[in-house]
Amino acid sequence: MAVLSQRIQKVKPSATLQITAKAKELRAQGKNVIGLGAGEPDFDTPEHIKEAAITALREGFTKYTPVDGIPELKKAIIGKMQRDNNLSYALNEVLVTSGGKQAFFNMALAMLNPGDEVIIPAPYWVSYPDMTLVADGQPVIVDTEEREGFKLNADRLAAAITAKTRFVVINSPSNPTGAAYTAEEMIKIAEVLRQHPWVWVVSDDIYEQIVYDGFRHTNILQVAPFLKDRTLILNGVSKTYSMTGWRIGYAVGPSDAIKAMGKVQEQSTSCSTSIAQRAAAVAIAGDQSCIQPMVRSFLERRNFVVSALNAIPGIHCNTPEGSFYVFPNVSGLIGKKTPKGAIINNSMDLADHLLNDHDVALVPGSAFGKDHFVRISFAISMNDLKEAMIRIERAARALA
Repeated sequence: MAVLSQRIQKVKPSATLQITAKAKELRAQGKNVIGLGAGEPDFDTPEHIKEAAITALREGFTKYTPVDGIPELKKAIIGKMQRDNNLSYALNEVLVTSGGKQAFFNMALAMLNPGDEVIIPAPYWVSYPDMTLVADGQPVIVDTEEREGFKLNADRLAAAITAKTRFVVINSPSNPTGAAYTAEEMIKIAEVLRQHPWVWVVSDDIYEQIVYDGFRHTNILQVAPFLKDRTLILNGVSKTYSMTGWRIGYAVGPSDAIKAMGKVQEQSTSCSTSIAQRAAAVAIAGDQSCIQPMVRSFLERRNFVVSALNAIPGIHCNTPEGSFYVFPNVSGLIGKKTPKGAIINNSMDLADHLLNDHDVALVPGSAFGKDHFVRISFAISMNDLKEAMIRIERAARALA
């Protein structure tokens, strides 16, 4: 048997990837499983972006690139930060990564010492705590309330900060809840951080373009520029441009931090894929009209799913400001029995029951640090969503 490191034994598998893989496996066996687990838009990558990759191939742009990214893409990212966020960065303050996940991973390995604390509001994206643990950091999970929109408030943040706090993570709009912070809410968080100059911010903005009902995305630097010398902004092209498989993310921030993160990347993956970088440059700097049709479709799906879930006995669902997830409260189903006599003790039991007995794959809230909830992705077709809601309602009404 392999001798495993203590570090890896602290890390859990990604629940979202496991659920998605299980759903695919069951479909391969002939089961009509509807997957509500993957955080992946069902739209194709826009044609002008694919054409940029094809052109790169034809031009032979298939070699190694600089570790931190090709100048064309870094300039596009700088332009985007100015255009969308009114923030200015230099070339040495940008790092292109193999997906947004690698940006956070690089940060953790480059900037955390053993025992350093990372404040992570729950519900959280599944990988934040585990990537912190890989770097020998200590995740400090701060619970948020459904009635407060699953947002970290200033008082809870202040109470969680210690002399060991190194980072606070802000993900807006959020995975898994879709909650997004207003400018006023960001200002209150920033005022707490003003009093603790050793605390850095990781602002994960990957869903910034996917917002609804006139909501305006604001990251913390737009309201608190005094934090710029201790803030890393993470983003990528996966969600906004339906480019999940292209694996291009990026980080912007102080040059010394970016240089250290690049050093980690230099010894791990080297550079991101050359062809994908060319395509990402066109996506970020080119015609942005491809975004809003996707957002309008997501809005229609969000409205349908929230309404359908709130009509099911035992389920309550907030209306998210952004992303393509809902995070319904299923506590009304916990403690009930299935027709086969099994007791639903928690969100994992419910997810297993829905998958095995009703062919619906979703992710238990326990994976995000919040049991008695589940995460549903509505980044699939409306027809599949309608059938999934029928199956979930049927399952809920059959519990005793």
